[in-house]
Amino acid sequence: MNPSFSSYLINDVFGDPGVYVEIRWSRRALLFDLGHNDSLGPTRLLRATDIFISHTHMDHFIGFDTVLRVALGRGKTLRLFGPPSLIDNVQGKLRGYTWNLVDGYPLVIEVHEFHPQTIKQAVFHAGNGFLLSAQPDRPALPHTGTALFTVLDDPMFTVNAVALNHRIPSFAYCLEEQFHINVNKQKLHEAGLPVGAWLKEVKQHIWQGKPDDYRFTATLFDEHRREKRELVLGDVREQFLTISRGQKIVYVVDARYDEENEAKILALAHGADVFYF
Repeated sequence: MNPSFSSYLINDVFGDPGVYVEIRWSRRALLFDLGHNDSLGPTRLLRATDIFISHTHMDHFIGFDTVLRVALGRGKTLRLFGPPSLIDNVQGKLRGYTWNLVDGYPLVIEVHEFHPQTIKQAVFHAGNGFLLSAQPDRPALPHTGTALFTVLDDPMFTVNAVALNHRIPSFAYCLEEQFHINVNKQKLHEAGLPVGAWLKEVKQHIWQGKPDDYRFTATLFDEHRREKRELVLGDVREQFLTISRGQKIVYVVDARYDEENEAKILALAHGADVFYF
């Protein structure tokens, strides 16, 4: 089984904390923390549109400037998720520079700041010099009977978090694939169907919860031939796909050693395939 997530430490064990997670087949990545991250290079940094901050001590946040510099002038949206005061911290970073030459720059930075009952939100547009635009609060999504809350709910995966005590809130994160979809290439070959981008569309339909009788048009490429064929999602699922438990990656950094933190970490890490601690 080929995993959907490929993760690794950004620096060695004595460097700034941080984990980079590639979402295979999607040209998309996730970043956990923003310590020193020059080693990733522009290409990988630009793929990381969703960034999860544990807390904003210098060794977890100094890399914000690197990401900002790479993303300036790009038509993209960066989304940052993290603990209370993250909006002020981002605004403070942005106010440290002069922005008189960025008229028309398309970069947008969204910040989502999590409190026990509420998610505060703000947007910064490069085109107006990154002036703060406050957005309506949203209710937080706690998990009943646990300290966990949902930070990001994507059709393919969820990111949950728990607040640990570091004399300030320090968020620990859990990235969990909803389920894993594996393609049987041998059966595709036997049925005369090529491997290709159409399978990404099939996976998207399944992650989005489309019914088995959903019909879609697949564009199939075989050597120099291009063919469009109508397929039924349930037939493709039954003949060529295996659906199994999804991958789970847990990221835990600075926290006091006490019984409450210990219990939260153990609950978060239960069943993890990869545990960064």
